[in-house]
This record gives sequence, C-alpha cells and structure tokens, in this order.
Amino acid sequence: MTRYADREPFATRWNDNDQYGHVNNTVYYAAMDTAVNAWMIRHGDLDPQGDGPIALCAASSCEFAASASFPEPLEVGIAVERLGRTSVTWALGILRPGSDAPIATGRFVHVFVDGEERRPTPIPAGIRDAIASRLEVAAA
Repeated sequence: MTRYADREPFATRWNDNDQYGHVNNTVYYAAMDTAVNAWMIRHGDLDPQGDGPIALCAASSCEFAASASFPEPLEVGIAVERLGRTSVTWALGILRPGSDAPIATGRFVHVFVDGEERRPTPIPAGIRDAIASRLEVAAA
C-alpha cells in the first residue's frame, strides 16, 4: 500500500452527489488535480500565473474501491510514484480522515513545460526540492 506523506482536505459539496447518492467519479479527479496543484503552490513555489514553467496533465487514472457522499469530509493523500527530469507521476488516494485505506486511488502525470512555447522543461528546483524533502518517492 502506498504511504501518503501529505494529505490535503477535500470537503465534499452538495452538488458532488450524483443521482445514485454518492460523490460522482469526476469529482475525485478534480479533487486530486486541485490537491497536487495546491501542494506545488504551497511547498514548491509554483506560480501558475507567472512566467516560469507550468505543469500540464499528460495522463490520469482512478480506481474506485468504495463510495462516499456529501457531507462526508475526505482527504487526498499525496505521494510520488516517479520523479523524472521533466515530469512527475503523483500517486494519490481519496481517504476518510483517520484512515489509511483509500476509497479511491489515482495517478496524475504532470509534464513541466515552458509557459509560452509549451515545450518540456526541467522540473523547477523548488518543486523538485519539495518533493525530495516532503514526499516518499517509490523506488524505481
């Protein structure tokens, strides 16, 4: 099981429930995307409005093990599966507070690109350093 070194709160909203009475699958993707970007902004000094490199999603996936419903509070667990030169693969989990058993597990691959030309560029030092110091990177 992946250990999540950091967790981001994920407050479910009234409109997150679908007609079946549980949080719709698309909401998990939005929560994971928001969590990793908030993490990079807070810990790695990512400035999505600045003129430096930006992280674009190249791939994503999610597997569901259990359901949740509003108003249940959830968390997004954050770990790193792979840290490359220009990309990072995030290992993510949707968790209930106090539990290490994810109700969903996901992956996001972010490729860092130049903000203007959209060509791959090395991961910014602040983000690379934050990952190395705060998150467990799975052995390759």
